[in-house]
Amino acid sequence: MLAAGQIAPNFSLEGDDSHIHGLNDLLGQNLVIFFYPKDLTPGCTTQACEFNDALDNFHKLSTNVIGISKDNLASHARFKSKHALRMLLLSDPDLAVHKQYDAYGHKKLYGKTTMGVIRSTFIIDKNGTILRTWHNVRVKNHVQAVLDALTKL
Repeated sequence: MLAAGQIAPNFSLEGDDSHIHGLNDLLGQNLVIFFYPKDLTPGCTTQACEFNDALDNFHKLSTNVIGISKDNLASHARFKSKHALRMLLLSDPDLAVHKQYDAYGHKKLYGKTTMGVIRSTFIIDKNGTILRTWHNVRVKNHVQAVLDALTKL
């Protein structure tokens, strides 16, 4: 499992802006990457909207925020439009990047073990080193916890 101090895996994914984005292209300042299961679902909408609402606070801390899910670009466009989301959303349809970041695997849901997206968040510094990780994220108060962690770094 990825941990603080490790180099974040590079990737190349298409964004909702129709451009290909790699981790190295997104560095230069701190970066928060949040992996989420599905556009337009209640928990994912709450999470994305809370990151969106706090975006100016992240920018004051010289930090960009991006979201990654397996959803396609059309789904991302609907999600962004419906909720006025300002952060870049990347599409990982084959879950390759999710797997690199340990954001896909076995998880428990209602007492059953299933395979699926594991809601996860990473703070990566401007040089590509992971500073903090969260796996099995609970949406409530999570964005504030990420901001608090950034403030302490």
